[in-house]
Amino acid sequence: MSELIEFTSNYSDLSTETGFQFEFQCDRCGTGYRTPFQASATGTISSALNTASNIFGGILGQAADISEQVRSASWQSARDAAFRKAVEQIRPSFVQCPRCQSWVCRKQCWNEKRGLCKGCAPDLGVEMSAAQASRSVEEVWAHAAMSSEDKKLSEGNWRENIRATCPKCETPLSTNAKFCPNCGEPLKKTTHCSQCGGLLQPNAKFCGECGAKVE
Repeated sequence: MSELIEFTSNYSDLSTETGFQFEFQCDRCGTGYRTPFQASATGTISSALNTASNIFGGILGQAADISEQVRSASWQSARDAAFRKAVEQIRPSFVQCPRCQSWVCRKQCWNEKRGLCKGCAPDLGVEMSAAQASRSVEEVWAHAAMSSEDKKLSEGNWRENIRATCPKCETPLSTNAKFCPNCGEPLKKTTHCSQCGGLLQPNAKFCGECGAKVE
């Protein structure tokens, strides 16, 4: 029984009729390593037979069929041998994480101290630096100075009933303005209770402070 070939999904076959080459990628960062090109003797024979067929024809007209048989058998066998060699060449550069089963590059994505990939066991120093940078950004946003126009929407004005459209012409309002920029309608109309002086809500029938009926 022939030896089975161990393989993973993180590789690309760049082989041609004239030789073999493979490219392996890290499952985490995508870093790639390409093995040296290995010339194929059967590929050379196949190309020679195809050339003979094209030049002479006739008696050698069946050379193309013969070359395909060479490729389908001997070439495949040579390809398997080349792949085994490529796997052995590339193995020192990769390691499989026992937790997530990913194949990662030792150079960038392997946490030697933890014996896990950096996806499962990130470098704490790197994570700390990233966390500090993220917190700094949050603080920048939290303490960013507001423009004079935006200050009209600051916390002190949040309790106001800010309209989105003009009550008269229904023009959309982009700011917390006092008058409609389209028709000039007052947007800050306020009415007070004739009994207690409390601020009345729009369309209120009774005062919310003393219960007096609005005239």
